[in-house]
Order: sequence, then structure tokens, then C-alpha cells
Amino acid sequence: MTRVFGRIGLLSFGGPAAQIALMHKELVEDRPWLTEAQFLRALSFCMLLPGPEAMQMATYSGWRMRGMLGGLLAGLLFVIPGALVIMLLALAYGLYGQLPLVQSLFLGVKACVVVIVIQALIKVAKKALKGPIYYAIAVASFLALFTLNAPFPLVIAVAAVIGALVLTGTTEETASAPLPSPVQTLKTIALWLVIWFAPIAVLALIAPGILTEMARFFSTLAVVTFGGAYSVLAYMTQAVVGDFGWLTTAQMVDALGLAETTPGPLILVTQFVAMVAGFEAGGTGLALIAGGVTLWVTFAPCFLWIFAGAPYIDQLAHMPRLSGALSAITAAVVGVIANLGLWFAGAVFVDASVIDPIAVVIALVSAVLLLWRKWDMLIVLPISAALGLLLVGVA
Repeated sequence: MTRVFGRIGLLSFGGPAAQIALMHKELVEDRPWLTEAQFLRALSFCMLLPGPEAMQMATYSGWRMRGMLGGLLAGLLFVIPGALVIMLLALAYGLYGQLPLVQSLFLGVKACVVVIVIQALIKVAKKALKGPIYYAIAVASFLALFTLNAPFPLVIAVAAVIGALVLTGTTEETASAPLPSPVQTLKTIALWLVIWFAPIAVLALIAPGILTEMARFFSTLAVVTFGGAYSVLAYMTQAVVGDFGWLTTAQMVDALGLAETTPGPLILVTQFVAMVAGFEAGGTGLALIAGGVTLWVTFAPCFLWIFAGAPYIDQLAHMPRLSGALSAITAAVVGVIANLGLWFAGAVFVDASVIDPIAVVIALVSAVLLLWRKWDMLIVLPISAALGLLLVGVA
């Protein structure tokens, strides 16, 4: 298990779709650790949960094999490689991010990120928009965010209610494993709530200030991160840039660009944000502590959801209204990502009310390579960074 899940963690580039495909190959095709039906039911359950579904899928797979210890092993091995890379990148960014050379590289990365968000929008839309009502939910979500500045959690909650009432999935005839007693489930929930919130309580007592604010904010974010990291980036940016003033808009775009290049879940962007904010507030030591606190409150809830809910996964086949809620949330995420794409485009292409022609050229090149030629993102990102360096130098 350590070898297999360690390899999955090291090779988990390319977002949740690629990560889930890698796990399917390792756990279903190459080894008889999960059946196809078990894998698909678990994936449906993880997509219903807030947080990174690929990391939760790895945790469930480990739990299925060796209980809570196996789940911890699999989940941590999925996160740790990417977290270590993000830690090094955030420290380097804090030390050297303002150098002209680095800024030129980041211009190319940011222009490419706009295209990556468009690519994610296309992929999600193809999967989610299956009829007129799904299109209506997506458009309504976009308008609520773009024109009304509605809170992201409210948009997702309304979509889930509409889906549960209007959309229904299909039921399956499946054999269900014996369920734990209510007392056992409550004990599991209580244990992980203590693990999750105890550090926040300690921070509030001994270090009130930015670390406590981060623990509270990223704990909240962990509860509303439905539909993947893209769906909450605009919400997170609004809070991090506008409410707390931890980062600038340009730094947030840089954060996403770097997070795209690392293994592990994209939600590790929260670690980068916390470390850069900590670095500016108190140097390297505070940055490392801020990153650790954010990792804790981001991923401890994932273990709570899985360990409390995993025994009930087989029951999903008999809950069509949950399927309807998930379908509506996924449709709403299309509107959320469209809003995010517009926000990123404005932040990257417009500088002091003037369009940046270099960023536009790099984005067009990235679009050709990613959307038309179908090149891998990990190849296109370095090309875009090099173009930024070259074109800014020429200009």
C-alpha cells in the first residue's frame, strides 16, 4: 500500500480527472483491490463531499483495505509530495518573487492559467450540462456571482436544493454491507472534530492574530469547496485580497499558476496563499507555521467526511435525490468557473485600464497548444513562462 499510494501521490499531476484515472488503473485494473462498482460508488460519494475528491477517493480506498490506518496512509501519501513542493515554491516566491526576471516568467504562467481555466470550464460543461434545466442553473449561478456578487456558499446551497427537488437520479439494486451502530459513527465524528478544531482553539488562546484568522477562514473554505478548487478560487480571492488584505490580486493569480505545476490536489493553492501571507507578515518562520496550519484545517475535514461516511457508501445507490443534488451542484460549478475565468482574464490582460498585448499573445499561443493541439499542461506552462521572459525582454 505504501508503494502504490506513494507512487500515486508522486504522479498525481493534471487535476482530479487525471488523478482519478491513475487511481483506477492502479487499484482496479492492475490490482484487485477495488471492484469497478465499488470504485464508481465511492467516486460518486466523494463528488458529493466538499474538498478534493481525488484525495478523498485515495483515503476511501485505503480505508476499504485497512480501516482508518489505511485511510490515513493513503490520504497523507496523496497530499505530502505536493505539499512539500508547494512549501519550497512558496519560500522561493517570498524571497525572489519581486525580481524583474521572475515577474517576466510569471506573466507567461498567468496568461496560460487563463486558458487552463477555460479548458476546465469546457470539460465540466460537457459533463454537467445535460439539458435545459442544467443550462438554466449554470447561467443563474454565473449571473448571481457576476452581477449580484452573491456569496458562493449560498449559490451552491440553492443549486443543491433545486437539484434534490427537481432532478432525480436512478436507483440501483445492490447488496449493502452491515452498517456501524449510530454510537460508533458519532464516536468517529467526535474524534475527527476534536482533531480538526483543537489546533484552532489552541491558536486562539496563544497566538490570536493572522494564524487564528487563517485557521478559521480555511476551515470555512474546507466546508464549502464543492466542485473542486476552481469553484472557490474567486470566493477565496475576494476574502484573501479584499477582506483580509493578505495578498494582492496578482499574487493570487501567481498562486494558482504554481499550484497547477505540482502533484497533488489543486486545493494546495491554499497552502501557498497562507505561506506567502505569512512570509510578508513575519518572515520564513511564520510562513512555515501558516502553511502547516492551513494544511491541517484543509485536509482534516476530508478524513472526517470519509471515515464517518465510508460505511454508508453502498447506500448511495438507493438515494436518487442525492444524485439530483450533485448534478445541480455540478451544473452550478459551470457558472462559477465562468465567473472565475472572467475575473482571471481581467487580472491578467488589463493593467491600469490598458490591455497588455504580451499577455494576450502568450494566452493565444497557450490556447492553440492546449485546446487545439491537446498538449499536456505541464509542457505548455514552461513554454508560456519562457515566452513571458522572451517577449518582455524584447519589449
